[in-house]
Amino acid sequence: MCVRSCLFRCGLFKAEHGINCLELPLIQHAQGPDLDRLSSVLSETTFDWIVITSPEAGSVFLEAWKAAGMPSVRIGVVGAGTASIFDHVIQSSKRSLDVAFAPSKATGKVLASELPKEGNKRCTVLYPASMKASNEIEEGLSSRGFQVMRLNTYTTVPVDHVDQIVLEKALSAPVIAVASPSAVRAWVNLISEPDSWSNSVACIGETTASAAKRLGLRNVYFPTRPGLDGWVGSILEALQAHASL
Repeated sequence: MCVRSCLFRCGLFKAEHGINCLELPLIQHAQGPDLDRLSSVLSETTFDWIVITSPEAGSVFLEAWKAAGMPSVRIGVVGAGTASIFDHVIQSSKRSLDVAFAPSKATGKVLASELPKEGNKRCTVLYPASMKASNEIEEGLSSRGFQVMRLNTYTTVPVDHVDQIVLEKALSAPVIAVASPSAVRAWVNLISEPDSWSNSVACIGETTASAAKRLGLRNVYFPTRPGLDGWVGSILEALQAHASL
């Protein structure tokens, strides 16, 4: 049984791998302080790159982009999961939206180090982000000479209510699957005695895994290459380890 935070499609996982899943949403998204500025910035300013680092950031961006009249933009994404948010738009936008870059490894640090820059030319980046995102991307890009405008367009908060019957089942699950540090924090806050909960945690990537370890969770699994496929592999690895006990 797996518990998911927000991204994982349990039905597909069950169909492909024969594993029962329990869905327990832990976080929800809320408006950030800069959301109202995003559409006007897009309509008034042209950027060399728009950097999108999560599916939620992509969804928020698309709404503002449409409100701005769908100007021509060039997008850099952190990985395939984020890129998929734009698939249906690319087919219908007459090429005004171009997903032109993804880093060799799906992390913000690698994105900041690899985003293409044309020589010494002034290069501008718009970074619509979560309020809770670190400064890693803008600092990494700025150190390479990019001019970065960050807009905090959304944030993540714990869900308002968790069904206690579902939570009891979740607590007995051998593996929980989490896709963000916010989901990890929300899970730890739900556990009355974190030190006594020793089941496994399968994380979508290293950043989420680091948060899980800092918060005291044990048996943390994560892929060397973050993303949905690697996440599935980590879930299976955690389940196999549990079965062998």
